[in-house]
Amino acid sequence: MTASTDNADTATTITTITPIARNVTGSGTGVTGPDNTGITDNTVGEPGVPSSATAASQVPHSDIMTEDGVLVTKPLRPDIDLTDPRLGMKIAAERLSIVRYVFLVQIEDGIASAAQRASLEYADAVLIGWPDEHSDEVVDLTADQLHTVREQMELMEQYIRKFSAMERNGDVDGMTDTLIRVTERVAEVRRLYQPDFALPTFAEIRRVVQDEWNEDMGKIDPQESEPTAGEIARESRDADREQEGETA
Repeated sequence: MTASTDNADTATTITTITPIARNVTGSGTGVTGPDNTGITDNTVGEPGVPSSATAASQVPHSDIMTEDGVLVTKPLRPDIDLTDPRLGMKIAAERLSIVRYVFLVQIEDGIASAAQRASLEYADAVLIGWPDEHSDEVVDLTADQLHTVREQMELMEQYIRKFSAMERNGDVDGMTDTLIRVTERVAEVRRLYQPDFALPTFAEIRRVVQDEWNEDMGKIDPQESEPTAGEIARESRDADREQEGETA
């Protein structure tokens, strides 16, 4: 698959997931309550989780033509349940995975700098071993914690919009920094849902990557480079002196 095709597929995936992420965060045109905080005034289910009827109406749908010529409406993501208080765990991982992939496509043709390598490895470290949202490793959150998840995902979406603009402008340095910001938000979501899982900080990742980078650069022997004119002249004089000493 070519890079252009990969980008097209990625753009389609981002378009599909974005409305769902907005529903989770309560931003944009997603599920909102009377105070526009993203919390519906329902008495059934977990605090801050929309009712089943409201959630069903907010899931993105697509019109599909059947073999019999009948136009039917089907959800774009039948695996998404907006009444699930653990949905944030699923969407956060999906969003970071897409952003990470787009960044990888941008830098894979060249030699990644230490900053680029650290940014990518930080995303990998946060995503590694990501559990299913219904795993026993994932805990149920309180109303305050669910509110924090929504705040983190709202910030995540803001950074993703900046990341997309930087990609269009070819700003790889900006994408490098913004991937870190997206990853930090996703890390906070994972810490809430999976408090027993130890997550590294970017500073820790950067130190390790920088040491590896320095080691790699140190393997380049400067003596193997082409000698300068001054070095050649100096070596010639040294050789002449050695020869004179032998004949004396």
